[in-house]
Amino acid sequence: MLRIVNRVVTGVVGLVLVVLGGSVLAVGLGVKPPSWWVHDGRHDVLLSDAQRTRWRADGWWWPTVLATLAVLVLLALWWLVAVLRRRRLTEVAVSTGDGEGALLRGRALEGVLATDAGALEGVAHAHVRLAGTRTAPEARVQLSLEPHVDPGVALDHLTANALAHARDSAGLEALPTEVRLTGVKHRAERVS
Repeated sequence: MLRIVNRVVTGVVGLVLVVLGGSVLAVGLGVKPPSWWVHDGRHDVLLSDAQRTRWRADGWWWPTVLATLAVLVLLALWWLVAVLRRRRLTEVAVSTGDGEGALLRGRALEGVLATDAGALEGVAHAHVRLAGTRTAPEARVQLSLEPHVDPGVALDHLTANALAHARDSAGLEALPTEVRLTGVKHRAERVS
């Protein structure tokens, strides 16, 4: 849900900025603007001399403007870092027993774990995503179960087989896991 809201808000803000910037550019290139538009013509400025110097004598005006702009820039940078930050774990540190260690690709471990989880009886589809840190990974597993499967049995099989195998093969002491179980929709059966 957060990803959808983020994309919609980013798209709307981007569209508004493109429309405003394009209209200012068009007026600057000589296109006649409508009567209600902010700029009257090609040589119109964003702020007139009267608007710019209106609060010049007040000592609070420019520090307030600069502080507001600084807060807006910091919020924009925070949002950019949050969007660009990777949430998927790319590597898992594996202990080899000789003191050296090795790195295992996160997608490889996700694929093996999803294959093992999907091979369980009654699992229609399995999706795995790793999060956390290289030395303490966490798994998020989503299982789509067939209608006849008991969720408790499927969870027990997942814990005993797929998760234990992944934890042991990667040499991890623990692999905290969040499991989401969903049911597969099926067509009604005919009764005769």
